[in-house]
Amino acid sequence: MRTGRFRAAVVAVATALLTITGATTASAAPAEAVQDTVFQPSADTPVTALVTKLTHAEAAARFRAAGITWSSSGGCSDRNNPTCTSFSQINLPTVQGAETLKRATGCALNITGGTETGHASGTYSHWNGYKLDYSLSTCLGNYIRGTFTYIGGNKWQSGSGNVYFLESNHWDVTYYNCGGC
Repeated sequence: MRTGRFRAAVVAVATALLTITGATTASAAPAEAVQDTVFQPSADTPVTALVTKLTHAEAAARFRAAGITWSSSGGCSDRNNPTCTSFSQINLPTVQGAETLKRATGCALNITGGTETGHASGTYSHWNGYKLDYSLSTCLGNYIRGTFTYIGGNKWQSGSGNVYFLESNHWDVTYYNCGGC
């Protein structure tokens, strides 16, 4: 769609220039379409998006500044210990999403799960930096249920596409983006 509009604009400009310079004929027929291989990777080419990763200390400083708390059953932050709550290798948009949630809700937010081992695997997983778990609270639950769209199976989706899943004892949130930061 954009290519067609761009091509039409180029033809219009070229025609105008030819008219201004006194040229009497010009061919405006587009050449045969050619696929741009830069935007057409082969099926076996892995495509990954670059995302900024933060250290535990960087993420913790941002959470602290936003008034977001965190806790762990083990009282630790070791990424390789499932009883810890770690932010090592968390995605910047995930941290920004938590900051956005805090500002929007005005609720107390306590993170109980970060990037530590022990969660389900997958592309958009805790380990890969896309998810945070939050303690249940009436304030947070009312905000999510009253603001976001119910999509079934104890899940709500924000306008920006992030998904809030009510598990038995916490909110499991998948941040695909920063939530309008």
